[in-house]
Amino acid sequence: MPVQGKETFASKLFDVFNYLLMIVFALLCLYPFYYVFIYSLSDPGASASGIFLWPVSPTLGSYVRIMSLGTIPAAFFVSACKTILGTVLCVYASSLFAYFMTRKEMFARTAIYRFVIASMYLHAGLIPWYLTMKTYGLKDSFLLYIIPSAVNAFFIILVKTYIESIPASLEESAEIDGAGFMKIFHAIIFPLSKPIVATVAVYSAVGLWNSWQDNFFLVNKESLQTIQLILYNYLNEASELANNAVKQTSGGMLKTDEVSPESIKMTITIISIIPIMFVYPFLQRYFVKGIMLGAVKG
Repeated sequence: MPVQGKETFASKLFDVFNYLLMIVFALLCLYPFYYVFIYSLSDPGASASGIFLWPVSPTLGSYVRIMSLGTIPAAFFVSACKTILGTVLCVYASSLFAYFMTRKEMFARTAIYRFVIASMYLHAGLIPWYLTMKTYGLKDSFLLYIIPSAVNAFFIILVKTYIESIPASLEESAEIDGAGFMKIFHAIIFPLSKPIVATVAVYSAVGLWNSWQDNFFLVNKESLQTIQLILYNYLNEASELANNAVKQTSGGMLKTDEVSPESIKMTITIISIIPIMFVYPFLQRYFVKGIMLGAVKG
């Protein structure tokens, strides 16, 4: 019999197999993104014959072509402001609302909370949504991007569940010291809810960055266009963008093969997903803890 406390050869072999399997699985998940990235950096003519691990004849022609379009920088700024302001407002408003739901003295607390949950299953549809936003005066307004997403039912449930896991004695001690409702929330509850707040921030930021339907249906002003909708339009016009790609020379405007429809599409994909990926490294250490603790009770 094997000595207790020591791993057998079979268990070690099983661990090695699991590690190798997870490494292969991770590579399979990451390689498609890596392939898109190296394709966007490769020369279109050379990449047509196939690429595998490294860019072929690296060039930034596709990125130069996309960024030279005048609408991209302005749209990127609008999307960045929309994501940052919308995320901050959503995190704060949803957390405060969730704290309301944990206070026993709140009037009709149970009924309101059930109404919030019911809103996750009921959706009136596109036309009522459009009419509502238009009636509120949000058409062709930057507020359209942040106000409708300020309170989210799913986030309220996550934060409420997490807050309920915080010892009630902390609130009671603060109340004895004379702290009011808002003081307790800002000084005790919100700081202790960092894990679930980070989780909500990630979900909210990703959703706001990727959203384009509100821009498509309710915004006609060119100054309020978001990068997602513009890049979506460019993605559909990749062939035209590639055919119109030219470079200035001493002899005039000449065609260049620095871009192709495929390279344009790959470049647009990278531009669309790179910014939001920078959010995860800063919030990753809170994310798993927050989502797990927020799902224990309910």
